[in-house]
Amino acid sequence: MLWNQLRSGSLFLLAVLAVSLVCTSGQAEEPELAPPVYEFKDRHDPNGIGKFYLGREIAHVMGHQGIGWLERNSREEEERLSVLVKLLGLKPGMVVADIGAGSGVIATLMAPKLKPDGEVLAVDIQQEMLDALAVKCKLMEIDNVVPVLGTTKSPRLEPGTVDLVIMVDVYHEFDFPYEMLREISNSLKVGGRVAFVEYRKEDPRVPIKEVHKMLQEQVKLEASQPGLNLEWVETKDELPRQHVVIFKRVAAGESNLDEK
Repeated sequence: MLWNQLRSGSLFLLAVLAVSLVCTSGQAEEPELAPPVYEFKDRHDPNGIGKFYLGREIAHVMGHQGIGWLERNSREEEERLSVLVKLLGLKPGMVVADIGAGSGVIATLMAPKLKPDGEVLAVDIQQEMLDALAVKCKLMEIDNVVPVLGTTKSPRLEPGTVDLVIMVDVYHEFDFPYEMLREISNSLKVGGRVAFVEYRKEDPRVPIKEVHKMLQEQVKLEASQPGLNLEWVETKDELPRQHVVIFKRVAAGESNLDEK
């Protein structure tokens, strides 16, 4: 009798284990993604840092000493910033993150379009840039630009809170492009957009150093890496020197690009 009880108990435990395995087989955790591979080369463009990502050399970051160039009077004629702002489809109430905001040239153009309830999160890794931005906003009486001190790996934004991320001539300078894009993607609401504004490397007439330009296809390659959950939407070519490459944030597992 004891043997029968033990045998029945063992069969019961085996049955429970089998059911458990069936129920959890579809809930296995996704494998961790391999970290991005960065290459370092001794021979490289003097305007780059000798660090390469997916075949592209990363450029030197513009320091706060370059504020004068950001604020140059000819910038509107050269880049048509007013046209860029129109291309972004800004609406009142939106939360827009300006990554690499610098002294606030773009942020202050966007801020009035977002009132009364929207704001610009002006992110930079240099406190000196944010200090200059604060002075600019005070002089212009703009009260909906929020300075955010980021790092080389994160913009330090709350997850799922941003409608639009814009990066104007800065993405190519990120020391850790994959890590930054992952954090940027996490900050976006599902359906939120990210706009890469980069000088066109396809056009040799654009008078900018080569490592400070990007091919549209290179932008697409880097933004389509696994785990970023970004899907290309469109590329706008209305600007004289830059293309605006736009992606949207999709829910994990929904992006067709993740399969490529």
